[in-house]
Amino acid sequence: MIENFLMLALLLLSAHWLCDYPLRGQFLSNAKQSRPIRVYHLIAHSGIQGAGVAVVSGSIWLGLAGWTTHATIGEAKVTGRTTFAQDHALHIACKAVWMLFLVLSAKLSAGSLSLPSWR
Repeated sequence: MIENFLMLALLLLSAHWLCDYPLRGQFLSNAKQSRPIRVYHLIAHSGIQGAGVAVVSGSIWLGLAGWTTHATIGEAKVTGRTTFAQDHALHIACKAVWMLFLVLSAKLSAGSLSLPSWR
């Protein structure tokens, strides 16, 4: 179990770093900050990030959540509401939330975690 958890963490973080550095490129980095259609470029970059989450997690819903949160966090950084360090801390926190969701989903599916009965 712990090896699977660590592998998931490694893959989510690696996908994030891969999508945030080599797959983003200088053009997209500049374009999402100052070009006339900068929001489009921010959404495109965030979509690449969301695809990384979807591929690693196997969940389109987590991929869409990753896309949305990456765009929201990225917009905060571009507009100066967060620093570079805060931006990346928030992205890593999102990966922790995705992992928690996947672990809880797996436990619920396997029946090893039961929800309280309200009857």
